[in-house]
Amino acid sequence: MSETLDVPAGLSGRPLVMSDARAVFEVMAAQESHDTGEIGIEEGDIVGDWQRPSYDVSASTIGVFDGEALVAYAEHMGADRGDAAVHPDYRGRGIGTVLAGWMQARARAAGASVVGMPVPRGSDGDRLLEALGYHVRWESWVLQLPEGATVPERALPAGYTIREATPDDYEACWTVLEDAFLEWSVRDREPFEDFLSRTVERPGFEPWNLRLVTDADGVAVGATVVRPVGTEGYVDRIATRKDQRGQGIAQAMLVDAFAAARAHGATTSGLNTDSRTGALGLYERVGMVVTQTWVNRAINL
Repeated sequence: MSETLDVPAGLSGRPLVMSDARAVFEVMAAQESHDTGEIGIEEGDIVGDWQRPSYDVSASTIGVFDGEALVAYAEHMGADRGDAAVHPDYRGRGIGTVLAGWMQARARAAGASVVGMPVPRGSDGDRLLEALGYHVRWESWVLQLPEGATVPERALPAGYTIREATPDDYEACWTVLEDAFLEWSVRDREPFEDFLSRTVERPGFEPWNLRLVTDADGVAVGATVVRPVGTEGYVDRIATRKDQRGQGIAQAMLVDAFAAARAHGATTSGLNTDSRTGALGLYERVGMVVTQTWVNRAINL
């Protein structure tokens, strides 16, 4: 792919490999720090995504290098989803425009009719994509529970329990999460093996990170993925079965997730949600506050 990437003079491009994950993390962290004042990405996020059995890293990524140093990257994550980052020191040289073109071509070749990516609202990336004709598909918000605050306790229905998931529970957790997320997300069902790669096989995974709610008969009705990100207990995914909603289960799951994170050293708690889920009000009602606003911008191919 490098010969088709028209990068500025003095730079070069090539597909990435798994060993580039650390360098991609460093570029993304520099970008997040510049754009939002915080770093939410972890190297494990990249490794977890890239090690999915369905994902071909070198066929789906491109890196821009200054000598041996990675200064920008882009990837087509599948279907209509992509991501990219340019180190702040290398902005204003047209690299982002080149990567946007590469991502469009890669998505088009894979049969997609649209491709998009998340960017902080008002950031350099947001302004660039808007100028390139990308429209806003949805908004998303980073929320945090202020230090010292707690989510009001909410009892589970009689006979229901929350506990760490065991390997025998992994498929049930995957089913609950995928069923819930596919209610509003237009994509194919994530393969079970990919789910394992991004959760229990993710670097740093500990058993308390995957939590399961069961009913009085021991049947799975809810699942949470929570993990430490610095001093924050971050809820990566949370879902309850559709026929079990309206009983306070989600609030009880939040209480449990945040308590588990605090027991493992977290001092704050956070999560992301977007306008497709309709869940923003729920999180605000239990005391969480919006700290960042992102938009997903996309373009028709």
